[in-house]
Amino acid sequence: MSATAELRRTVADLHRELTKYELVIWTAGNVSARVPGHDLMVIKPSGVSYDELGPDAMVVTDLHGNLVEGEFAPSSDTAAHAYVYRHMPEVNGVVHTHSPYATAWAARGEPIPCVLTMIADEFGGEIPVGPFALIGDDSIGQGIVETLRTSRSKAVLMRNHGPFTVGPTAKSAVKSAVMLEDVARTVHFALQLGKASAIEQHDVDKLYERYQNVYGQ
Repeated sequence: MSATAELRRTVADLHRELTKYELVIWTAGNVSARVPGHDLMVIKPSGVSYDELGPDAMVVTDLHGNLVEGEFAPSSDTAAHAYVYRHMPEVNGVVHTHSPYATAWAARGEPIPCVLTMIADEFGGEIPVGPFALIGDDSIGQGIVETLRTSRSKAVLMRNHGPFTVGPTAKSAVKSAVMLEDVARTVHFALQLGKASAIEQHDVDKLYERYQNVYGQ
């Protein structure tokens, strides 16, 4: 199986995680993955039902969003994903959702404060807000890159739009998207009860270091 064929299957499978965790509705949202060793990526097609997103539906583009393989037009967010891959070589997976709690924070233009150990573990501090940008060109990608360059976070809340997550693999970026929605919801609940206390920076650093380098098998 070629590298692109294997990734098309992987990316198709990961889209099912978005519906499983209720991070998307209708045809919104997308997962992409960089093709190892090539200036290519695999991404969801535009406006196709999640029920129809098998491996053959996935499309391959270059890192400027030009279609290379596939029968469908690429996602409307392709230019944003491509910009991230061109400017963040450590990133091999990008995810965009409209998950409701994280998107609510994006609508407010408010970062999610680091008030939970899970936020420190996965995101290394508060989850930042990126600038407002229109869909269609690489403006959103520019905002993602500019915001994450000054943050350890794997997630950014694009103002008035929704969350994007990145990772060393597409699966890790999906994991971050799932965890982002969970903490966005929990912090929202906490703030309904009153003030939430931020974790001290030195403790954030310790939690992040342990989770990233020690936790798990």
